[in-house]
Amino acid sequence: MAVLKGGLSAEREVSLSSGRECAAALRGEQFEVVEIDAGADICARLEEHAPDVVFNALHGRWGEDGCIQGLLEWMRLPYTHSGVLTSSLAMDKERTKDTYRAAGLPVVESRLATRDEIMAGHVLPVPYVVKPYNEGSSVGVYIVRDGSNGPALGAASPAVMMVEAFVPGRELTVTVLNGSALGVTDIVTEGWYDYEAKYVPGGSRHVVPAEIPREIEEACRHFAEAAHLALGCRGISRTDFRWNEALGLEGLVLLETNTQPGMTPTSLTPEQAAHAGIPFGALCRWLVEDASCDR
Repeated sequence: MAVLKGGLSAEREVSLSSGRECAAALRGEQFEVVEIDAGADICARLEEHAPDVVFNALHGRWGEDGCIQGLLEWMRLPYTHSGVLTSSLAMDKERTKDTYRAAGLPVVESRLATRDEIMAGHVLPVPYVVKPYNEGSSVGVYIVRDGSNGPALGAASPAVMMVEAFVPGRELTVTVLNGSALGVTDIVTEGWYDYEAKYVPGGSRHVVPAEIPREIEEACRHFAEAAHLALGCRGISRTDFRWNEALGLEGLVLLETNTQPGMTPTSLTPEQAAHAGIPFGALCRWLVEDASCDR
């Protein structure tokens, strides 16, 4: 089998780490594994190795947005995680929110805006968040607070970005495996849960199970399972929430669903699986056994 890692996105380093961890775990499960850094020659590399299954450990654009999934479908190679349509849909944060809304799931106000609109003035009441609508790992995220003139977007910023109302409170997340929630994690940081907080050891503290009211825990589980179903996810997903404690259940909103959660030493999904009694090797094995190319 082949483990795809690295790739061309802004999340390349995260993917390299996920790929290494998954490849090592699968070898421990007695699989014969070749690791492939997914570059422009990916089709030739796959033809060379002719794997019977592909473990997709890519993150971000081209690896998580339906592109590599389409290639693998064309080559008739079974692969892990969600298929073409779901991957494309979930990677687009605004369309994901549209899907949540259609399913009756709680979200905050948001809209797409051009870089010029965002630089010209506030497009939503402050505070609000500006972020790429098709990236992950908190790449390129700005928080615009009271008294600020707006984010200092550079020429390298995307031409169109998503702007959403900022929700104060706690960051919660739920992994769904085969349609069932594994648990709820409370992510504790000194500030915003940014790229460094996610991937630098000590950058954040994960409380699992989250110390939250039973009503909020049950809602998180239910909403994450509903999001997994509404988006058409397969295998595993992780849905992120913000919860404003002062508002109780009304303060709980969905942010996004990740169809290929990180599998690094500091990642949330392996941690939740372990707490649910699923060792990392068994988790990776399950994903391989769930692989398909008929989505």
